[in-house]
Amino acid sequence: MPIQQRVRIAVVNNFFPPRVGGSAHVADTLSKYYADQGHEVLVLTAAYKGAPAEEVREGVRIVRLPSWTLPESKLSFSFDITFALRWGNRKRVFGLLDEFRPDVVHQHGQFFDLTWQTGLWARRERGPTLLTMHTRLQSPGPLSHLFFKFLDAAVVRPILSLIRPTSVVAIDTVFHRYIKRRYGIPEHRIEQVPIGAELDRFGFLDKAAERARLRERFDTGPGPLIASLGHVIPVRDRVTLVEALPDVLLAHPDTKVLVVGRVYYTRFLERAEELSVRHAIICTGPLPKSDVPGVLAGSDMEIHDLQGFGIGIASLEAMASGTPTVMAERPDYFPGTTLASGAETLLVQPGDPAELAEAIVRLASDPELAADIGETGRKWVCNNLDMPLVCAANLAILRRLHENRSVTSASGDRHRGRDRRPVRRP
Repeated sequence: MPIQQRVRIAVVNNFFPPRVGGSAHVADTLSKYYADQGHEVLVLTAAYKGAPAEEVREGVRIVRLPSWTLPESKLSFSFDITFALRWGNRKRVFGLLDEFRPDVVHQHGQFFDLTWQTGLWARRERGPTLLTMHTRLQSPGPLSHLFFKFLDAAVVRPILSLIRPTSVVAIDTVFHRYIKRRYGIPEHRIEQVPIGAELDRFGFLDKAAERARLRERFDTGPGPLIASLGHVIPVRDRVTLVEALPDVLLAHPDTKVLVVGRVYYTRFLERAEELSVRHAIICTGPLPKSDVPGVLAGSDMEIHDLQGFGIGIASLEAMASGTPTVMAERPDYFPGTTLASGAETLLVQPGDPAELAEAIVRLASDPELAADIGETGRKWVCNNLDMPLVCAANLAILRRLHENRSVTSASGDRHRGRDRRPVRRP
């Protein structure tokens, strides 16, 4: 589609590559898409390890601000959450935005300080903002859950009321209700745009060759191989998967689970020792993004979304690769489409090891069923959650917000022009 007007877009997220993670991946992909479509893009993010303070990559200017990391604890999901609340950063953020003069700001994460700082700038300038929320403040622990509810009510909601994002993106049906209930944002300001998968990364790889590479690299053995992608945190703790393993190993003694990602929460390993199944678990640590297609192609199934806290990008990538998945989630999780258990995936109840073990054994024992579910899941992702479609939907919202502001500004200028007409003296 031809570009009607070049738009200056500021993309804001505390998480951004080289840091790995779902929202970092989404912000990176969107930024490159906006630039590819001919728009001018500035990314504001928090410094991370040895990444340069400023760089231009694939047409995107990236500025990383000095940051500090929240100590790992249960309240931070045992996750290294990075903030840019440091002396001088607010002035720097305002200065960068004053220089860039974005037509619209696309923020990621409702509880990140860079969202709040850029929101204050946009409010001062009366500029439009689009806020995409990626994480619900929830926890499986009752005390932590109560604390997160308090944090939402006492901190996040008042700040969102202050900065007042023009529109907010709900990435799924559960998040839609969460946004309305926790933050009091009305329906007319909520956009429904799901997360997506980059299907062009997941071509038809040689599964036998990829399996051989995994066997050589990680000693996965000859039995069924379960890939479990994503960082291990309390809301994706892998405990139910471990508790299903005794029954799985009775049917398929050589089964292995390949956990790909950083381990922030170790309860699943402790539980594996208690159940004497630790030998069946291989932890790879974080792997490069380029390794993920091969891991999925070489595995018999992918399982990690098991606690009812949502379907993440890793599950969509597994489906995009044609690898069958097992998930503990509702069939209408994504707006406008449904997942049918036994067709696109196998759906189980959260926290039910026996049902999960039955699903795993079913896939491992019936290669034809596994292949059918993998292919049906791949087609479902292609038809509903292809990343270029998701990027285009986000860009359409940004363009609309910019155009609405332009119309409003022009109308205001006309009114101000009438107000400034000279008064005729008698």
